[in-house]
Amino acid sequence: MSAEATNPEAHAEVRPELRRRGRTRLDLRRLGRAALLGPTSRDRLPDAIGHVAEAHRAHHPDADLSLLRRAYLLAETSHRGQMRKSGEPYITHPLAVTLILAELGAETTTLTASLLHDTVEDTDVTLDQVREEFGAEVCFIVDGVTKVEKIDYGAAAEPETFRKMLVATGNDVRVMSIKLADRLHNMRTLGVMRPEKQERIAKVTRDVLIPLAERLGVQALKTELEDLVFAILHPEEYEHTRALIAAHAGEADPLPAIADSVRAVLREAGVTAEVVVRPRHFVSVHRTSRTRGDLRGSDFGRILVLVAENADCYAVLGELHTCFTPVVSEFKDFIAVPKFNLYQSLHTAVAVPEGYVAEVIVRTRQMHRVAEAGVVALGNPYATGEPADCDEERVDPTRPGWLSRLLDWQQSAPDPDTFWTVLRAELAQDREITVYREDGSASGTMSLPAGASCIDAAYAQHGEAAHGCIGARVNGRLTSLSSPLSDGDTVQLLLAQDASSGPAADWLDHARTPAARIAISSWLQSHPDGAGPAAAAPRAPLSVVGARGGGGNAVADLPDATVRLAGCCTPVPPDAVAGFLVRGGTVTVHRVHCPAVAQMRSVGRTAVAVHWRATADCRVTLLAESFGRPHLLADLTEAIAREGVEVVSATVEPPVEQRVRHSYTLQLPDATGLAALMRAMRDVPGVYDVRRA
Repeated sequence: MSAEATNPEAHAEVRPELRRRGRTRLDLRRLGRAALLGPTSRDRLPDAIGHVAEAHRAHHPDADLSLLRRAYLLAETSHRGQMRKSGEPYITHPLAVTLILAELGAETTTLTASLLHDTVEDTDVTLDQVREEFGAEVCFIVDGVTKVEKIDYGAAAEPETFRKMLVATGNDVRVMSIKLADRLHNMRTLGVMRPEKQERIAKVTRDVLIPLAERLGVQALKTELEDLVFAILHPEEYEHTRALIAAHAGEADPLPAIADSVRAVLREAGVTAEVVVRPRHFVSVHRTSRTRGDLRGSDFGRILVLVAENADCYAVLGELHTCFTPVVSEFKDFIAVPKFNLYQSLHTAVAVPEGYVAEVIVRTRQMHRVAEAGVVALGNPYATGEPADCDEERVDPTRPGWLSRLLDWQQSAPDPDTFWTVLRAELAQDREITVYREDGSASGTMSLPAGASCIDAAYAQHGEAAHGCIGARVNGRLTSLSSPLSDGDTVQLLLAQDASSGPAADWLDHARTPAARIAISSWLQSHPDGAGPAAAAPRAPLSVVGARGGGGNAVADLPDATVRLAGCCTPVPPDAVAGFLVRGGTVTVHRVHCPAVAQMRSVGRTAVAVHWRATADCRVTLLAESFGRPHLLADLTEAIAREGVEVVSATVEPPVEQRVRHSYTLQLPDATGLAALMRAMRDVPGVYDVRRA
């Protein structure tokens, strides 16, 4: 926090066009040195806290400001004598961070913690003092944003600080709100840092803080952070984009005229709406230029339509699509299907007679506030009318599955480097899907990143028990574990009964969630001799018995010969069998009607007499073919168990034309029971064939 302090005027020189371009969103740039310090005297507070109070009262007219004034007094007193790297009094930093949050609409508890957010880290103030003066909630938030001691963690201090902060965010999202505002002010004032330090801070901001701002819906902070990072990490592209914007500023802008046409259409239709032009920020202009090539006047901004009610949004959409030519491919309804970060709006694009295409965003004023401020706009999301208890886990008001997943897998991350690497990969996922467990209940939903497979669903639902997953049924059809899932899929996961089952190494190729990848990697590292039996993943069924080798109960009339049962026909007692001597002195045993017997004789293999031992137990592989239906695998397994037969391994192949093939390697206590077992399996509804492998 304190390490990133520099000179605010330096940033103003870097981005003059962005300051000149009026942006129709919350203005976060009204802070200056005079506004922060102001005239002071011993008997009254500096004008700076007045700016915070004014911004706070704009969103919360009845707010009690006495808590803010006490927090400011403690912060100013404890930071007195400390200076930022630019030479400014250090108190300007917590004031700037608090003003950012106040303008976004944060409630009093958040602003109080923001004023105090560096006191425990950089002064002699203790958490106990904060708790005694301001209560448990403020203390919890301040502790959440306080860095861990570098002297204790060394190079791991930064990832461990983020781990601590994210765990605290899981219990109170206001922790991350303060961190984002803190990083924004530090990025604004990064100009006098050494270039290598600017680059390091910008990369962490790009990889971690910007994705977190996106997930928490705080677009007002995210867009400015993106522009600041863009200027540092891509200076040439930034200058090119700045030149594009400067050139456009000198040309006629078609968007105001299009906005006037939209106002006229809505006025005639009797729809009350506010229509404004929103210029794109630097990164948005850069992305648009890379997508569309040469930019036209309407590409430098979008039209925003604000209405009162949800129904008005669709009324506006109907008028736009009636009076203008809609670009159908650009329509998106984020009201009916909100984004996972609370964002709601209608997006469309219309072509006007002058030949321009204008993008239009339609939302209510409440949606606009949430779109800009995200979780900050929720006020106090934990207010219940009862005393707060920070020791109890509270429901996350944003319902972000990503945060729940993060809190789960971070506990399994073996070291800070793994946590840091996996965190960046997790945050790089910019979309989510929702899948349903087989019972279809609301409590049976799982949020997963887009592109997740059945393997990810297995670990999300069953944890380490997913090591024994042998297959899945998606929307009622059997499929392989590597199959990707789509939004709205219903998933039934099939687990092996063998507790020693484990994942295959190639599961890592299909796992997208950190929890799944960490669990699979840990299991493979602890089982270096192999990834478990064939049940761990779909495999070709004909290889199961042959791979195991061994002669079972077969005995060859050849001293010291190794006997192996053929995998092509898997003979068992009391089958009539024939043996042949093959390379290496091994006698391979086939059923007499196996096609391989004729082939052995044709190539001149030496025939060897074989017979069965008196013991009755045997191992056999059976193939069952069936039509796909719910609970088929469970019913087949139950039929096998009723016959007193042990399932050694099982494989389910992906369905083909609604037909599914299962293979089972079974240990029979008595070979004479094989026929009865096969009949019992054929009696299972949907099974139309059972045969020996």
